[in-house]
Amino acid sequence: MMKKGIYAVLLGLLFFSACEDNPYSQGEILYNNFCSNCHATDGSGLQGLIPPLAASDFLDKNRDQLACIIRYGLADTIVVNGRTYTQEMEAIPNLSRFEIANILNYVEYSWGNKQQYFTIQEIEASLEKCE
Repeated sequence: MMKKGIYAVLLGLLFFSACEDNPYSQGEILYNNFCSNCHATDGSGLQGLIPPLAASDFLDKNRDQLACIIRYGLADTIVVNGRTYTQEMEAIPNLSRFEIANILNYVEYSWGNKQQYFTIQEIEASLEKCE
């Protein structure tokens, strides 16, 4: 009887620890490892050089290109929130489609961004188009 009680407590702890406050914690870790050096931990970018991701109109307008930009980089001039950016973004080719989805979902739900959730299928379709 005592064993069942202990198992029930352990199972409950596992269940409640799985319900974390930040469902995008994996994306946050990946973002901090691969993106925050340029785009800053708060998504503000580097004024005049690196575009912001926080409250960025570019994210919504270019949703279908975001996975490709992460994987293959970006050399084009872009306009974000009315400001022109010419700094090249380096590719991160070794990220899996799951890691890209995690990063994008973290970015899309951080710093005032509230866009639609990225699915793996959407990431795969985007990556197929730009390969």
